[in-house]
Amino acid sequence: MSDGNLTRRRFLKASLLAAGSPLVSRAASAAENNNGERPNILWLTCEDIGPHLGCYGDDYADSPNVDAFAEIALRYDMAWSNAPVCAPARTTIITGVYPTSTGSEHMRSMVDVPEFLQFYPQLLREQGYYCTNNVKTDYNVSAHGEVWDESSNQAHWRNRAPGQPFFAIFNDTQSHESQLRTRPHELRRDKDEAPVPSYHPDTPEVRHDWAQYYDTIQDMDAWFGEKLAELEEAGLMEDTIVFFYGDHGSGMPRHKRWPYNSGLHVPFIVYVPEKFRHLAPADYAPGGATGRLVSFVDLAPTLLSIIGAEPPEWMQGSAFMGAHEAEPEPYLFGFRGRMDERLDRVRSVSDGRYIYVRNYMPHLIYGQYLGYMWQTPTTQVWEDLYKAGELEPPQTYFWEPKPSEEFYDLETDPDEVHNLVDSAEHQTKLNELREALKNHALAIRDVGFLAEAEMHRRAQEAGVSIYEMAHDPDRYPLERIREMAEAATLRDMDLLDRLREGFEDSDPAIRYWAVVGVRVRGQEAFDALTEEVRARLAEDDNPSVRIAAAEVLGLHGTEDDLENALGALTELAPPDVNGAYVAIAAVNAIDNLGDKADPIRPMLAEMPTEDPSAPGRANDYVHRLVP
Repeated sequence: MSDGNLTRRRFLKASLLAAGSPLVSRAASAAENNNGERPNILWLTCEDIGPHLGCYGDDYADSPNVDAFAEIALRYDMAWSNAPVCAPARTTIITGVYPTSTGSEHMRSMVDVPEFLQFYPQLLREQGYYCTNNVKTDYNVSAHGEVWDESSNQAHWRNRAPGQPFFAIFNDTQSHESQLRTRPHELRRDKDEAPVPSYHPDTPEVRHDWAQYYDTIQDMDAWFGEKLAELEEAGLMEDTIVFFYGDHGSGMPRHKRWPYNSGLHVPFIVYVPEKFRHLAPADYAPGGATGRLVSFVDLAPTLLSIIGAEPPEWMQGSAFMGAHEAEPEPYLFGFRGRMDERLDRVRSVSDGRYIYVRNYMPHLIYGQYLGYMWQTPTTQVWEDLYKAGELEPPQTYFWEPKPSEEFYDLETDPDEVHNLVDSAEHQTKLNELREALKNHALAIRDVGFLAEAEMHRRAQEAGVSIYEMAHDPDRYPLERIREMAEAATLRDMDLLDRLREGFEDSDPAIRYWAVVGVRVRGQEAFDALTEEVRARLAEDDNPSVRIAAAEVLGLHGTEDDLENALGALTELAPPDVNGAYVAIAAVNAIDNLGDKADPIRPMLAEMPTEDPSAPGRANDYVHRLVP
């Protein structure tokens, strides 16, 4: 019998024992634990998987260890990662704050946070916990002080002091995006049986990628069984609360990096041993499932709640178990910012059944070229078939500009391809989720309504973190900026007068959105507001506004306009002069001009591609966009 099957047999035995034991009341359990004993906490996490497991009803999956674990634990049927890619998702976890509030939503950026904003391991260590991370960090925020007792591939709960409670993470990378496309690979399952979603073309390459993805889950499952067996063999299973989850949706294109349910929905399972059942969620039952909405922003406050500490007010999530368990939240929130070298700005919200997606750069296609994503065979063949005109909707959508708003019923349309924004019978729910997204943005002070370069500029000017700047209404008049962003990106030609007013506003973020509004609407809007756009290029002192104006003029203006646009972009592209964030935006604008930008491409090939004052990770992207 394999180790995995032995582990499964142990889990099943434990499940039967738990199911046959009368559950005592939460109050009685608490009284029985007045000796002050605190639980260990173990997180077993993996990368780039959705709920593609047997315990979530997926018949194609081979996941016996996780499935057996679910039989003694509580399965969450609607858990979101908040971000559909690793760095901002992990940033959400480590802080308990939405990255859209700290300015850390952009992939592999690095921002400061206020000194009071401690990472959860620091707070746990203050309470006497030994905290280890094995091994991935990948945060977009810098810490104040030491975070972990140990963070390395040698970090382990075994290294704690005698009797000391531990918090430990082990992260498995076998299911990462990079592994589903590694070749050669001999498939262990029939690719002809692989579930292919309606938006992917049904080709041998796509089926191979999906089958290999499930193979990586099988590998991860074996690792999971080994880690749990290690805990059990140490005699700690009944002293330890165990979490299992993935860091965002699968590594397949239109899953990873996209804030649909397909990119945000993760497996999430929690085991609470009998002796700590008083700390379990209110709806906990071994082998049970819950529809409670949870997301990564809830993890930090939940950890504190488990050890009896009240989560600080600045944390934006809600504890879903422990002494300070909060009422369930009615909504989940997702976001997408810059993805590696490509700009975007998307927000999403779900009530568990419906999902509303708001695209603030709808003029850009979903499938913007990303060098890393194009290594996946599915991405390559999908694009080739689209360019050859061999696809029909919904397989074409990924390669086309986005609607401003998307609204899907996950119960009847799990692939999220039938947009119900114009459905008369869904307007009440649509308006509810629109309002929820608006209120969320205002509550957390969503700083993503500023261009990335602009949010850094305002914070540096004030000498504070982006988070602190965003919470100052004088420096960041969010309500006004968000309202202009909404008007700019709806494609409604009746709003041109509103855009015209924005061109003369004293706040450069308002002017930026006015220009974007012309870009979204295209030639007709440019013809109506030509002089206003020209003035922003010629007279504006804000680089984000000038870049947006240069792109519009280059696409829709005269030969003179194009010459002026290319001149401005030539000036703004070098990162050593303008900074990494201005340069990323400028080079994206140049790329969006296509052949029209050919006269300045030799300059791009010769210019420096790094900003000497930027964090290292901010320098990863300009060079990907130049010849």
